Amino acid sequence: MINERIADSDKTDAQPGFLSRRSFLVGSAASIGALGLAGCTSFGGGPSMTVAEAERVYGPVPHERFPIPAVNVSKLNPKYFRRTVRYDTKEVAGTIIVDPRNYYVYRIEGDGNATRYGANVGRDGFRWSGDAYVGRKAEWPVWTPPKEMIARQPEAAKYAGGMAPGLDNPLGARTLYLYQNGAYTLYTLYSTRMPETIGKGVSSGCIGLLTQDMLDLYSRTPVNTKVVVLKA
Repeated sequence: MINERIADSDKTDAQPGFLSRRSFLVGSAASIGALGLAGCTSFGGGPSMTVAEAERVYGPVPHERFPIPAVNVSKLNPKYFRRTVRYDTKEVAGTIIVDPRNYYVYRIEGDGNATRYGANVGRDGFRWSGDAYVGRKAEWPVWTPPKEMIARQPEAAKYAGGMAPGLDNPLGARTLYLYQNGAYTLYTLYSTRMPETIGKGVSSGCIGLLTQDMLDLYSRTPVNTKVVVLKA
């Protein structure tokens, strides 16, 4: 999976009660494209936003540490545009619910509403489900490929010491790290600037949101927020 360079990333054996499968994104944008992708304020209610509205919501973010370009919304199915929807659940406001079958992430807002984001999810053989929580957060994190990934894709070895933050870093601008029982699971919610991946199974278990959506979710998600990943 993709993970920041910390002691947790050195763990190699699943621990009882943890999400059973390790995961990592096996790619990123342009500069490491050779590796490939194997591995807010809520917007409106009712009908999905128009393309013109989407171009504004997914426009450039110039004042970030690394200025974020606009999303090419022509590459994004409109059903994955961010929107407010009705969502009945017993989970408390603030809870994040991942629906990998339908490629959505929900932030529960209360009163039967949720902010819904389009997402990419784990590909076949790397999907998982269960409850976790946000153990920590990071802005523009370092990415270090796990040794399992390097074994499968030797070309990733050049990043064994960590890939510096930036637009081409697979973790992107923001990352929410998922924990269980006080330990990092090696699963994350991360940001991607590749709209063509939304609505697809492309990773080894991590959940990706468009950078503009992840900025929104990240800003409203404190550490210890509950995360529920539904069965695919």
